[in-house]
Amino acid sequence: MNPTVAVDHLNPEAWASANRALVRKALAEFAHERLITPEPAGAGRWTVRGDDGTVEYRFAAQRLALEHWQVDAGSITRHRAGDQMPLDAVDLCLELRGALGLTDAVLPVYLEEITATLAGAAYKLGKPSVTAGELAGADFQAVETGMTEGHPCFLANNGRIGFGVHDHHRHAPEAAAPVRLLWLAGHRDHTTFSCADDLDYDTLLRGELGADTIVRFTAVLTGLGLDPADYLLIPVHPWQWWNKLAVTFAGEVARRRLVCLGEGPDEYLAQQSIRTFFNVSDPGKHYVKTALSVLNMGFTRGLSAAYMAATPAINDWLVDLVGNDPVFRRTRLSIIRERAAVGYRHRQYETATDRHSPYRKMLAALWRESPVPDLAPGRRLATMASLLHLDRDGRPLAGALIERSGLSPVRWLRRYLDAYLVPLLHSLYAYDLVFMPHGENVILVLDGGAVERVIFKDIAEEIAVLDPEADLPEPVRRIRTAVPEDQKILAIFTDVFDCFLRHLSAVLHTRDILAEDDFWRTVADCAVDYAASVPHLADRLRRHDLFAPAFPLSCLNRLQLRDNRQLLDLADPSAALQFAGSLANPIARFAPRR
Repeated sequence: MNPTVAVDHLNPEAWASANRALVRKALAEFAHERLITPEPAGAGRWTVRGDDGTVEYRFAAQRLALEHWQVDAGSITRHRAGDQMPLDAVDLCLELRGALGLTDAVLPVYLEEITATLAGAAYKLGKPSVTAGELAGADFQAVETGMTEGHPCFLANNGRIGFGVHDHHRHAPEAAAPVRLLWLAGHRDHTTFSCADDLDYDTLLRGELGADTIVRFTAVLTGLGLDPADYLLIPVHPWQWWNKLAVTFAGEVARRRLVCLGEGPDEYLAQQSIRTFFNVSDPGKHYVKTALSVLNMGFTRGLSAAYMAATPAINDWLVDLVGNDPVFRRTRLSIIRERAAVGYRHRQYETATDRHSPYRKMLAALWRESPVPDLAPGRRLATMASLLHLDRDGRPLAGALIERSGLSPVRWLRRYLDAYLVPLLHSLYAYDLVFMPHGENVILVLDGGAVERVIFKDIAEEIAVLDPEADLPEPVRRIRTAVPEDQKILAIFTDVFDCFLRHLSAVLHTRDILAEDDFWRTVADCAVDYAASVPHLADRLRRHDLFAPAFPLSCLNRLQLRDNRQLLDLADPSAALQFAGSLANPIARFAPRR
Protein backbone atom coordinates (compact mmCIF):
# COMPACT_ATOMS: atom_id res chain seq x y z
CA MET A 1 0.00 0.00 0.00
CA ASN A 2 1.21 3.48 -0.87
CA PRO A 3 2.31 5.02 2.46
CA THR A 4 0.84 8.41 1.56
CA VAL A 5 -2.52 7.05 0.43
CA ALA A 6 -2.69 4.91 3.58
CA VAL A 7 -3.10 8.04 5.69
CA ASP A 8 -5.45 10.01 3.43
CA HIS A 9 -8.04 9.88 6.21
CA LEU A 10 -5.69 11.80 8.52
CA ASN A 11 -6.48 15.32 7.35
CA PRO A 12 -7.25 18.51 9.31
CA GLU A 13 -11.00 18.42 8.73
CA ALA A 14 -11.52 14.79 9.73
CA TRP A 15 -9.15 15.15 12.69
CA ALA A 16 -10.99 18.19 14.02
CA SER A 17 -14.34 16.44 13.64
CA ALA A 18 -13.09 13.27 15.36
CA ASN A 19 -11.65 15.29 18.24
CA ARG A 20 -14.84 17.28 18.76
CA ALA A 21 -16.86 14.06 18.95
CA LEU A 22 -14.43 12.41 21.38
CA VAL A 23 -14.13 15.50 23.59
CA ARG A 24 -17.94 15.55 23.75
CA LYS A 25 -17.95 11.92 24.86
CA ALA A 26 -15.16 12.54 27.37
CA LEU A 27 -17.01 15.40 29.02
CA ALA A 28 -20.23 13.37 29.10
CA GLU A 29 -18.89 10.05 30.39
CA PHE A 30 -16.30 11.47 32.79
CA ALA A 31 -19.03 13.65 34.28
CA HIS A 32 -21.33 10.63 34.47
CA GLU A 33 -18.65 8.68 36.37
CA ARG A 34 -18.02 11.71 38.62
CA LEU A 35 -14.42 12.02 37.61
CA ILE A 36 -15.15 15.65 36.78
CA THR A 37 -17.87 17.96 38.11
CA PRO A 38 -19.16 20.48 35.56
CA GLU A 39 -20.00 23.83 37.11
CA PRO A 40 -23.25 25.54 36.09
CA ALA A 41 -22.77 28.60 33.92
CA GLY A 42 -26.42 29.54 33.39
CA ALA A 43 -29.21 28.52 30.98
CA GLY A 44 -28.08 24.95 30.37
CA ARG A 45 -24.44 25.97 30.08
CA TRP A 46 -21.61 24.29 31.97
CA THR A 47 -17.90 24.71 32.60
CA VAL A 48 -15.13 22.20 33.31
CA ARG A 49 -11.68 23.38 34.37
CA GLY A 50 -8.40 21.54 33.97
CA ASP A 51 -6.35 20.39 36.95
CA ASP A 52 -4.38 23.64 37.22
CA GLY A 53 -7.36 25.91 36.54
CA THR A 54 -5.79 27.55 33.49
CA VAL A 55 -7.82 25.68 30.86
CA GLU A 56 -11.60 25.86 30.68
CA TYR A 57 -14.13 23.89 28.64
CA ARG A 58 -17.51 25.54 28.06
CA PHE A 59 -20.50 23.69 26.66
CA ALA A 60 -24.26 23.24 26.64
CA ALA A 61 -25.79 20.03 27.98
CA GLN A 62 -28.98 18.45 29.21
CA ARG A 63 -28.94 16.23 32.30
CA LEU A 64 -31.13 13.18 31.85
CA ALA A 65 -32.03 10.12 33.91
CA LEU A 66 -29.14 8.10 35.39
CA GLU A 67 -27.09 11.32 35.45
CA HIS A 68 -26.62 11.09 31.71
CA TRP A 69 -24.94 14.20 30.31
CA GLN A 70 -26.24 14.92 26.82
CA VAL A 71 -23.52 17.31 25.70
CA ASP A 72 -24.05 19.37 22.55
CA ALA A 73 -20.88 18.72 20.54
CA GLY A 74 -21.23 21.89 18.52
CA SER A 75 -21.35 24.05 21.65
CA ILE A 76 -17.99 22.99 23.11
CA THR A 77 -15.21 25.56 23.29
CA ARG A 78 -11.80 25.42 25.00
CA HIS A 79 -10.15 28.47 26.50
CA ARG A 80 -6.83 29.48 28.09
CA ALA A 81 -5.95 32.98 29.27
CA GLY A 82 -8.79 34.46 27.24
CA ASP A 83 -7.81 32.69 24.01
CA GLN A 84 -9.97 30.03 22.34
CA MET A 85 -8.05 26.88 21.50
CA PRO A 86 -8.79 23.90 19.24
CA LEU A 87 -10.35 20.81 20.77
CA ASP A 88 -7.94 17.93 21.27
CA ALA A 89 -8.92 14.77 23.14
CA VAL A 90 -5.30 13.95 24.05
CA ASP A 91 -4.81 17.43 25.48
CA LEU A 92 -8.04 17.04 27.46
CA CYS A 93 -6.67 13.88 29.10
CA LEU A 94 -3.43 15.65 29.93
CA GLU A 95 -5.26 18.69 31.32
CA LEU A 96 -7.45 16.41 33.48
CA ARG A 97 -4.72 13.93 34.35
CA GLY A 98 -5.09 14.45 38.09
CA ALA A 99 -8.88 14.26 38.05
CA LEU A 100 -8.70 11.08 35.97
CA GLY A 101 -6.09 9.51 38.26
CA LEU A 102 -3.77 8.63 35.38
CA THR A 103 -0.48 7.22 36.66
CA ASP A 104 2.89 7.51 34.93
CA ALA A 105 2.60 3.86 33.86
CA VAL A 106 -0.92 4.09 32.43
CA LEU A 107 -0.83 7.59 30.91
CA PRO A 108 1.25 7.06 27.73
CA VAL A 109 -0.55 3.83 26.81
CA TYR A 110 -3.91 5.48 27.42
CA LEU A 111 -2.94 8.43 25.22
CA GLU A 112 -1.92 5.98 22.49
CA GLU A 113 -5.35 4.35 22.77
CA ILE A 114 -7.06 7.74 22.57
CA THR A 115 -5.02 8.65 19.48
CA ALA A 116 -5.81 5.32 17.83
CA THR A 117 -9.50 5.81 18.62
CA LEU A 118 -9.34 9.23 16.94
CA ALA A 119 -7.59 7.73 13.92
CA GLY A 120 -10.31 5.11 13.62
CA ALA A 121 -12.97 7.81 13.79
CA ALA A 122 -11.21 9.82 11.08
CA TYR A 123 -11.07 6.71 8.90
CA LYS A 124 -14.82 6.20 9.28
CA LEU A 125 -15.44 9.82 8.33
CA GLY A 126 -13.65 9.13 5.05
CA LYS A 127 -16.12 6.41 4.08
CA PRO A 128 -19.19 7.23 1.97
CA SER A 129 -22.03 8.58 4.07
CA VAL A 130 -24.93 6.17 4.69
CA THR A 131 -28.15 7.56 6.11
CA ALA A 132 -29.94 6.00 9.06
CA GLY A 133 -32.86 5.20 6.77
CA GLU A 134 -30.62 3.35 4.33
CA LEU A 135 -28.91 1.42 7.12
CA ALA A 136 -32.29 0.46 8.63
CA GLY A 137 -32.96 -1.59 5.50
CA ALA A 138 -29.42 -2.88 4.97
CA ASP A 139 -28.25 -6.46 5.33
CA PHE A 140 -26.54 -7.99 8.36
CA GLN A 141 -22.93 -7.31 7.45
CA ALA A 142 -23.58 -3.86 5.98
CA VAL A 143 -24.96 -2.86 9.39
CA GLU A 144 -22.08 -4.59 11.21
CA THR A 145 -19.36 -2.81 9.26
CA GLY A 146 -21.30 0.47 9.24
CA MET A 147 -21.07 1.03 13.00
CA THR A 148 -19.05 4.09 13.99
CA GLU A 149 -19.12 4.48 17.77
CA GLY A 150 -17.93 1.31 19.49
CA HIS A 151 -18.73 0.85 23.18
CA PRO A 152 -20.95 3.75 24.28
CA CYS A 153 -19.31 4.20 27.72
CA PHE A 154 -15.58 3.72 27.18
CA LEU A 155 -13.72 6.73 25.82
CA ALA A 156 -10.68 4.80 24.57
CA ASN A 157 -12.73 2.09 22.87
CA ASN A 158 -10.83 1.63 19.62
CA GLY A 159 -7.19 1.42 20.61
CA ARG A 160 -6.10 -1.78 18.85
CA ILE A 161 -2.52 -1.27 19.97
CA GLY A 162 -0.40 -3.47 17.74
CA PHE A 163 -2.20 -2.67 14.50
CA GLY A 164 -0.32 -0.58 11.98
CA VAL A 165 -2.16 1.63 9.52
CA HIS A 166 -1.98 -1.09 6.86
CA ASP A 167 -3.54 -3.51 9.36
CA HIS A 168 -6.36 -1.03 9.90
CA HIS A 169 -7.08 -1.02 6.16
CA ARG A 170 -6.95 -4.82 6.01
CA HIS A 171 -8.49 -5.97 9.28
CA ALA A 172 -10.57 -3.26 10.98
CA PRO A 173 -14.32 -3.99 10.90
CA GLU A 174 -15.08 -0.57 9.41
CA ALA A 175 -12.72 -1.28 6.49
CA ALA A 176 -15.12 -4.04 5.39
CA ALA A 177 -12.19 -5.73 3.62
CA PRO A 178 -12.64 -9.46 2.99
CA VAL A 179 -9.85 -11.58 4.45
CA ARG A 180 -8.82 -15.21 4.20
CA LEU A 181 -7.73 -16.88 7.41
CA LEU A 182 -4.42 -18.67 7.67
CA TRP A 183 -4.35 -22.25 8.89
CA LEU A 184 -1.67 -23.92 11.00
CA ALA A 185 -1.18 -27.54 11.91
CA GLY A 186 -0.48 -27.98 15.62
CA HIS A 187 1.09 -31.18 16.91
CA ARG A 188 -1.35 -33.19 19.01
CA ASP A 189 1.13 -33.28 21.91
CA HIS A 190 0.49 -29.55 22.34
CA THR A 191 -2.95 -29.06 20.79
CA THR A 192 -6.39 -29.76 22.24
CA PHE A 193 -9.64 -29.95 20.29
CA SER A 194 -13.08 -30.09 21.87
CA CYS A 195 -16.54 -30.01 20.35
CA ALA A 196 -20.24 -30.42 21.02
CA ASP A 197 -21.59 -33.91 21.58
CA ASP A 198 -23.21 -34.01 18.15
CA LEU A 199 -20.06 -32.94 16.27
CA ASP A 200 -16.60 -34.35 15.62
CA TYR A 201 -13.31 -33.01 14.29
CA ASP A 202 -13.48 -34.54 10.82
CA THR A 203 -17.07 -33.43 10.22
CA LEU A 204 -16.26 -29.87 11.30
CA LEU A 205 -13.17 -29.60 9.11
CA ARG A 206 -14.87 -31.07 6.03
CA GLY A 207 -17.70 -28.60 6.42
CA GLU A 208 -15.43 -25.60 6.95
CA LEU A 209 -12.62 -26.32 4.50
CA GLY A 210 -13.94 -28.77 1.91
CA ALA A 211 -12.17 -31.83 0.55
CA ASP A 212 -9.86 -29.99 -1.88
CA THR A 213 -8.38 -27.75 0.81
CA ILE A 214 -7.89 -30.65 3.21
CA VAL A 215 -6.00 -32.49 0.47
CA ARG A 216 -3.88 -29.38 -0.13
CA PHE A 217 -3.09 -28.97 3.55
CA THR A 218 -2.31 -32.67 3.94
CA ALA A 219 0.17 -32.41 1.06
CA VAL A 220 2.05 -29.64 2.87
CA LEU A 221 2.57 -31.93 5.88
CA THR A 222 3.51 -35.03 3.90
CA GLY A 223 5.84 -32.91 1.78
CA LEU A 224 7.77 -32.15 4.98
CA GLY A 225 7.88 -35.81 5.89
CA LEU A 226 5.27 -35.37 8.64
CA ASP A 227 2.32 -37.61 9.46
CA PRO A 228 -0.95 -35.62 9.13
CA ALA A 229 -2.52 -37.86 11.78
CA ASP A 230 -0.18 -36.28 14.35
CA TYR A 231 -1.64 -32.78 13.81
CA LEU A 232 -4.79 -30.77 14.41
CA LEU A 233 -5.67 -27.77 12.24
CA ILE A 234 -6.00 -24.28 13.74
CA PRO A 235 -7.42 -21.17 12.00
CA VAL A 236 -5.32 -18.08 12.66
CA HIS A 237 -5.80 -14.34 12.20
CA PRO A 238 -3.26 -13.25 9.53
CA TRP A 239 -1.99 -10.47 11.83
CA GLN A 240 -1.29 -13.02 14.54
CA TRP A 241 0.85 -15.15 12.26
CA TRP A 242 2.93 -12.32 10.82
CA ASN A 243 3.38 -10.33 14.05
CA LYS A 244 3.40 -12.93 16.82
CA LEU A 245 3.47 -16.62 15.97
CA ALA A 246 6.17 -16.52 13.28
CA VAL A 247 8.43 -14.75 15.80
CA THR A 248 7.25 -15.42 19.35
CA PHE A 249 6.54 -19.09 18.56
CA ALA A 250 9.58 -19.42 16.29
CA GLY A 251 10.91 -22.46 18.15
CA GLU A 252 7.61 -24.29 17.72
CA VAL A 253 7.69 -23.57 13.99
CA ALA A 254 11.34 -24.56 13.65
CA ARG A 255 10.72 -27.90 15.39
CA ARG A 256 7.63 -28.55 13.22
CA ARG A 257 5.33 -28.55 16.23
CA LEU A 258 3.58 -25.82 14.28
CA VAL A 259 3.37 -25.85 10.49
CA CYS A 260 1.90 -23.04 8.41
CA LEU A 261 -0.39 -24.57 5.78
CA GLY A 262 -1.53 -21.45 3.94
CA GLU A 263 -4.84 -19.68 3.45
CA GLY A 264 -8.24 -21.27 3.67
CA PRO A 265 -10.68 -21.07 0.75
CA ASP A 266 -13.34 -18.72 2.14
CA GLU A 267 -13.47 -14.97 2.60
CA TYR A 268 -14.51 -13.46 5.93
CA LEU A 269 -15.37 -10.04 7.32
CA ALA A 270 -14.05 -8.89 10.69
CA GLN A 271 -16.81 -8.17 13.20
CA GLN A 272 -16.93 -5.33 15.73
CA SER A 273 -15.03 -7.50 18.18
CA ILE A 274 -12.05 -7.44 15.73
CA ARG A 275 -10.95 -11.04 16.25
CA THR A 276 -14.23 -12.69 15.17
CA PHE A 277 -14.92 -13.35 11.49
CA PHE A 278 -18.17 -13.87 9.58
CA ASN A 279 -17.99 -16.11 6.52
CA VAL A 280 -19.15 -14.07 3.51
CA SER A 281 -18.33 -16.79 0.99
CA ASP A 282 -20.86 -19.06 2.70
CA PRO A 283 -22.85 -17.23 5.41
CA GLY A 284 -24.30 -20.50 6.68
CA LYS A 285 -20.87 -21.64 7.86
CA HIS A 286 -19.51 -20.91 11.31
CA TYR A 287 -18.12 -17.66 12.58
CA VAL A 288 -14.45 -18.14 13.48
CA LYS A 289 -13.09 -16.42 16.58
CA THR A 290 -9.31 -16.21 16.67
CA ALA A 291 -6.62 -15.19 19.11
CA LEU A 292 -5.33 -11.67 18.45
CA SER A 293 -2.56 -10.23 20.64
CA VAL A 294 -3.74 -6.66 20.21
CA LEU A 295 -4.50 -4.46 23.23
CA ASN A 296 -8.01 -3.10 22.94
CA MET A 297 -10.29 -1.62 25.60
CA GLY A 298 -8.64 -3.08 28.65
CA PHE A 299 -7.59 -6.50 27.43
CA THR A 300 -5.15 -8.16 25.07
CA ARG A 301 -7.60 -9.95 22.81
CA GLY A 302 -6.10 -13.40 22.97
CA LEU A 303 -7.87 -16.69 23.55
CA SER A 304 -6.85 -19.08 26.29
CA ALA A 305 -6.05 -22.59 25.09
CA ALA A 306 -6.97 -23.89 28.55
CA TYR A 307 -10.34 -22.12 28.49
CA MET A 308 -11.13 -23.43 25.02
CA ALA A 309 -11.31 -27.03 26.22
CA ALA A 310 -14.60 -26.55 28.10
CA THR A 311 -16.16 -24.03 25.71
CA PRO A 312 -18.45 -26.41 23.74
CA ALA A 313 -19.69 -28.09 26.93
CA ILE A 314 -20.62 -24.71 28.46
CA ASN A 315 -22.50 -23.78 25.31
CA ASP A 316 -24.37 -27.09 25.18
CA TRP A 317 -25.39 -26.71 28.83
CA LEU A 318 -26.71 -23.20 28.20
CA VAL A 319 -28.64 -24.17 25.08
CA ASP A 320 -30.33 -27.01 27.00
CA LEU A 321 -31.22 -24.66 29.84
CA VAL A 322 -32.70 -22.06 27.48
CA GLY A 323 -34.57 -24.65 25.43
CA ASN A 324 -36.22 -26.24 28.46
CA ASP A 325 -37.38 -23.05 30.20
CA PRO A 326 -40.89 -21.77 29.39
CA VAL A 327 -39.99 -18.09 29.90
CA PHE A 328 -37.05 -18.30 27.53
CA ARG A 329 -39.20 -20.16 25.01
CA ARG A 330 -41.89 -17.50 25.27
CA THR A 331 -39.39 -14.73 24.48
CA ARG A 332 -37.96 -16.84 21.64
CA LEU A 333 -34.44 -16.23 22.90
CA SER A 334 -31.80 -18.20 21.07
CA ILE A 335 -28.09 -18.79 21.57
CA ILE A 336 -25.60 -19.23 18.77
CA ARG A 337 -23.38 -21.89 20.18
CA GLU A 338 -19.63 -22.05 20.18
CA ARG A 339 -19.60 -25.52 18.73
CA ALA A 340 -15.93 -26.41 18.73
CA ALA A 341 -12.63 -25.04 19.97
CA VAL A 342 -8.95 -25.67 19.48
CA GLY A 343 -5.98 -24.41 21.46
CA TYR A 344 -2.20 -24.74 21.33
CA ARG A 345 -0.23 -24.79 24.57
CA HIS A 346 3.32 -23.45 24.55
CA ARG A 347 4.91 -25.28 27.49
CA GLN A 348 7.77 -22.84 28.02
CA TYR A 349 5.53 -19.77 28.26
CA GLU A 350 3.15 -21.66 30.52
CA THR A 351 6.05 -22.47 32.85
CA ALA A 352 7.05 -18.81 32.93
CA THR A 353 3.64 -17.15 33.39
CA ASP A 354 0.43 -17.20 35.40
CA ARG A 355 -3.03 -17.87 33.97
CA HIS A 356 -3.65 -14.19 33.20
CA SER A 357 -0.66 -13.82 30.91
CA PRO A 358 -1.26 -12.91 27.26
CA TYR A 359 1.53 -15.36 26.42
CA ARG A 360 -0.93 -18.15 27.25
CA LYS A 361 -3.52 -16.75 24.87
CA MET A 362 -1.70 -16.47 21.58
CA LEU A 363 -2.93 -19.50 19.68
CA ALA A 364 -6.51 -20.72 19.99
CA ALA A 365 -9.74 -20.48 18.05
CA LEU A 366 -13.38 -21.40 18.25
CA TRP A 367 -16.18 -22.00 15.79
CA ARG A 368 -19.53 -20.30 16.52
CA GLU A 369 -22.80 -21.03 14.77
CA SER A 370 -24.04 -18.60 12.17
CA PRO A 371 -27.51 -17.16 12.81
CA VAL A 372 -28.28 -17.11 9.08
CA PRO A 373 -29.57 -20.68 8.53
CA ASP A 374 -32.31 -20.33 11.18
CA LEU A 375 -33.61 -17.03 9.86
CA ALA A 376 -37.28 -17.10 8.83
CA PRO A 377 -38.25 -15.66 5.44
CA GLY A 378 -38.54 -11.89 5.43
CA ARG A 379 -36.47 -11.44 8.59
CA ARG A 380 -33.20 -9.54 8.83
CA LEU A 381 -30.34 -9.47 11.31
CA ALA A 382 -28.61 -6.48 12.89
CA THR A 383 -26.18 -5.98 15.72
CA MET A 384 -27.88 -4.43 18.77
CA ALA A 385 -25.14 -1.81 18.77
CA SER A 386 -26.98 -0.32 15.81
CA LEU A 387 -29.73 0.97 18.11
CA LEU A 388 -27.29 3.64 19.34
CA HIS A 389 -25.95 4.51 15.89
CA LEU A 390 -26.28 8.05 14.53
CA ASP A 391 -25.62 8.91 10.91
CA ARG A 392 -23.51 11.90 9.77
CA ASP A 393 -26.48 14.21 10.17
CA GLY A 394 -27.23 12.99 13.69
CA ARG A 395 -30.26 10.92 12.71
CA PRO A 396 -30.66 7.76 14.81
CA LEU A 397 -30.95 4.34 13.25
CA ALA A 398 -33.34 3.42 16.09
CA GLY A 399 -35.69 6.16 14.91
CA ALA A 400 -35.51 4.86 11.35
CA LEU A 401 -36.36 1.34 12.57
CA ILE A 402 -39.34 2.67 14.54
CA GLU A 403 -40.60 4.50 11.46
CA ARG A 404 -40.06 1.41 9.31
CA SER A 405 -41.96 -0.78 11.78
CA GLY A 406 -45.15 1.28 11.66
CA LEU A 407 -45.42 0.94 15.44
CA SER A 408 -45.67 3.72 17.99
CA PRO A 409 -42.34 4.37 19.75
CA VAL A 410 -43.70 2.93 23.02
CA ARG A 411 -44.97 -0.22 21.33
CA TRP A 412 -41.72 -0.65 19.41
CA LEU A 413 -39.71 -0.25 22.62
CA ARG A 414 -41.87 -2.75 24.49
CA ARG A 415 -41.37 -5.40 21.82
CA TYR A 416 -37.63 -4.86 22.04
CA LEU A 417 -37.64 -5.07 25.85
CA ASP A 418 -39.76 -8.22 25.84
CA ALA A 419 -37.16 -9.81 23.57
CA TYR A 420 -34.01 -8.42 25.25
CA LEU A 421 -34.68 -7.45 28.86
CA VAL A 422 -37.00 -10.29 29.92
CA PRO A 423 -34.46 -13.06 29.17
CA LEU A 424 -31.82 -11.17 31.14
CA LEU A 425 -34.15 -10.73 34.12
CA HIS A 426 -35.15 -14.37 34.05
CA SER A 427 -31.56 -15.56 33.76
CA LEU A 428 -30.65 -13.68 36.91
CA TYR A 429 -33.73 -14.40 39.01
CA ALA A 430 -34.21 -18.04 38.02
CA TYR A 431 -30.61 -19.22 37.63
CA ASP A 432 -28.15 -16.62 39.02
CA LEU A 433 -26.96 -16.56 35.41
CA VAL A 434 -25.61 -13.36 33.87
CA PHE A 435 -24.49 -12.47 30.38
CA MET A 436 -22.37 -9.62 29.05
CA PRO A 437 -25.29 -8.17 27.08
CA HIS A 438 -23.76 -5.09 25.48
CA GLY A 439 -24.64 -4.11 21.93
CA GLU A 440 -21.92 -6.08 20.18
CA ASN A 441 -22.88 -9.30 21.97
CA VAL A 442 -26.54 -9.28 20.95
CA ILE A 443 -28.03 -9.79 17.50
CA LEU A 444 -31.51 -8.49 16.73
CA VAL A 445 -33.89 -10.40 14.50
CA LEU A 446 -35.97 -7.76 12.74
CA ASP A 447 -39.41 -8.11 11.18
CA GLY A 448 -39.56 -4.94 9.12
CA GLY A 449 -38.18 -2.47 11.64
CA ALA A 450 -39.55 -4.22 14.74
CA VAL A 451 -37.48 -6.45 17.01
CA GLU A 452 -39.00 -9.93 16.88
CA ARG A 453 -36.47 -11.74 19.03
CA VAL A 454 -32.80 -11.58 20.05
CA ILE A 455 -29.82 -13.87 19.78
CA PHE A 456 -27.11 -13.93 22.45
CA LYS A 457 -23.54 -14.74 21.53
CA ASP A 458 -20.01 -14.77 22.98
CA ILE A 459 -20.99 -17.28 25.62
CA ALA A 460 -18.21 -19.28 27.25
CA GLU A 461 -15.86 -16.40 28.09
CA GLU A 462 -18.50 -13.95 29.24
CA ILE A 463 -21.36 -15.71 31.04
CA ALA A 464 -21.21 -16.42 34.77
CA VAL A 465 -23.31 -18.15 37.39
CA LEU A 466 -23.19 -15.96 40.48
CA ASP A 467 -23.23 -18.84 42.93
CA PRO A 468 -19.99 -20.67 43.75
CA GLU A 469 -21.97 -23.68 44.96
CA ALA A 470 -24.31 -24.01 41.96
CA ASP A 471 -24.92 -27.60 40.92
CA LEU A 472 -23.42 -27.63 37.44
CA PRO A 473 -21.89 -30.38 35.30
CA GLU A 474 -18.16 -30.70 35.90
CA PRO A 475 -16.98 -29.07 32.62
CA VAL A 476 -19.31 -26.12 33.24
CA ARG A 477 -18.20 -25.32 36.79
CA ARG A 478 -15.62 -22.89 35.51
CA ILE A 479 -18.34 -20.26 35.05
CA ARG A 480 -19.30 -20.28 38.76
CA THR A 481 -18.15 -17.20 40.62
CA ALA A 482 -18.66 -15.68 44.04
CA VAL A 483 -20.29 -12.24 44.00
CA PRO A 484 -21.57 -10.35 47.05
CA GLU A 485 -25.31 -10.83 47.28
CA ASP A 486 -26.04 -7.12 46.97
CA GLN A 487 -24.02 -6.88 43.74
CA LYS A 488 -25.90 -9.51 41.76
CA ILE A 489 -28.56 -7.06 40.60
CA LEU A 490 -25.83 -4.89 39.07
CA ALA A 491 -25.91 -7.33 36.16
CA ILE A 492 -29.10 -5.48 35.24
CA PHE A 493 -28.57 -2.04 36.75
CA THR A 494 -25.04 -1.55 35.38
CA ASP A 495 -24.78 -3.73 32.28
CA VAL A 496 -28.28 -3.08 30.94
CA PHE A 497 -29.72 0.11 32.47
CA ASP A 498 -26.58 2.25 32.76
CA CYS A 499 -24.42 0.91 29.93
CA PHE A 500 -27.06 0.51 27.23
CA LEU A 501 -30.60 1.68 27.97
CA ARG A 502 -29.29 5.01 29.32
CA HIS A 503 -27.84 5.76 25.90
CA LEU A 504 -30.84 4.46 23.96
CA SER A 505 -33.20 6.58 26.04
CA ALA A 506 -31.05 9.67 25.42
CA VAL A 507 -31.01 9.02 21.65
CA LEU A 508 -34.79 8.77 21.51
CA HIS A 509 -35.48 11.61 23.97
CA THR A 510 -33.20 14.23 22.42
CA ARG A 511 -34.57 13.53 18.90
CA ASP A 512 -38.16 13.96 20.14
CA ILE A 513 -38.99 10.35 19.33
CA LEU A 514 -39.81 9.15 22.85
CA ALA A 515 -39.66 11.19 26.06
CA GLU A 516 -37.45 9.70 28.75
CA ASP A 517 -40.34 9.37 31.22
CA ASP A 518 -42.23 7.27 28.69
CA PHE A 519 -39.08 5.25 28.00
CA TRP A 520 -38.44 4.32 31.63
CA ARG A 521 -42.15 3.78 32.33
CA THR A 522 -42.11 1.21 29.52
CA VAL A 523 -39.07 -0.49 31.07
CA ALA A 524 -40.92 -0.61 34.40
CA ASP A 525 -44.06 -2.03 32.78
CA CYS A 526 -41.97 -4.77 31.17
CA ALA A 527 -40.38 -5.65 34.53
CA VAL A 528 -43.77 -5.68 36.31
CA ASP A 529 -45.28 -8.00 33.72
CA TYR A 530 -42.27 -10.30 33.94
CA ALA A 531 -42.61 -10.48 37.74
CA ALA A 532 -46.31 -11.32 37.44
CA SER A 533 -45.44 -14.21 35.12
CA VAL A 534 -43.06 -15.86 37.62
CA PRO A 535 -44.83 -15.89 41.02
CA HIS A 536 -42.57 -18.76 42.14
CA LEU A 537 -39.61 -16.33 42.00
CA ALA A 538 -41.27 -13.64 44.15
CA ASP A 539 -38.81 -14.06 47.00
CA ARG A 540 -35.81 -13.58 44.72
CA LEU A 541 -37.47 -10.60 43.08
CA ARG A 542 -37.89 -9.00 46.51
CA ARG A 543 -34.34 -9.82 47.54
CA HIS A 544 -32.87 -8.28 44.37
CA ASP A 545 -35.27 -5.39 44.00
CA LEU A 546 -35.37 -4.00 40.46
CA PHE A 547 -37.38 -1.02 41.77
CA ALA A 548 -34.93 -0.04 44.52
CA PRO A 549 -34.66 3.76 44.87
CA ALA A 550 -30.98 3.77 43.91
CA PHE A 551 -28.09 1.51 42.97
CA PRO A 552 -24.28 1.79 43.06
CA LEU A 553 -22.65 3.57 40.15
CA SER A 554 -20.13 1.08 38.76
CA CYS A 555 -17.68 2.91 36.48
CA LEU A 556 -16.11 1.42 33.36
CA ASN A 557 -13.76 4.25 32.45
CA ARG A 558 -12.39 4.23 35.99
CA LEU A 559 -11.40 0.60 35.43
CA GLN A 560 -9.53 1.44 32.25
CA LEU A 561 -7.91 4.55 33.70
CA ARG A 562 -6.58 2.48 36.60
CA ASP A 563 -5.25 -0.42 34.49
CA ASN A 564 -5.75 -0.39 30.76
CA ARG A 565 -3.97 -3.71 30.21
CA GLN A 566 -6.10 -5.90 32.50
CA LEU A 567 -9.49 -4.34 33.15
CA LEU A 568 -10.61 -7.10 35.49
CA ASP A 569 -10.32 -10.83 36.11
CA LEU A 570 -13.19 -12.48 34.26
CA ALA A 571 -13.07 -15.34 36.77
CA ASP A 572 -13.67 -12.86 39.62
CA PRO A 573 -15.38 -9.89 37.97
CA SER A 574 -16.63 -8.18 41.12
CA ALA A 575 -13.22 -7.91 42.80
CA ALA A 576 -11.98 -4.99 40.69
CA LEU A 577 -15.17 -2.98 40.28
CA GLN A 578 -14.86 0.77 40.72
CA PHE A 579 -17.80 2.51 42.43
CA ALA A 580 -18.57 6.23 42.69
CA GLY A 581 -21.62 6.70 44.87
CA SER A 582 -25.07 5.79 43.62
CA LEU A 583 -27.54 6.60 40.85
CA ALA A 584 -31.24 7.22 41.22
CA ASN A 585 -33.09 4.28 39.71
CA PRO A 586 -35.14 5.64 36.77
CA ILE A 587 -37.89 3.02 37.15
CA ALA A 588 -38.27 3.33 40.94
CA ARG A 589 -41.08 5.89 40.70
CA PHE A 590 -43.02 3.53 38.45
CA ALA A 591 -42.87 0.69 40.98
CA PRO A 592 -46.13 -1.21 41.53
CA ARG A 593 -47.84 -0.63 44.85
CA ARG A 594 -46.54 -3.10 47.39
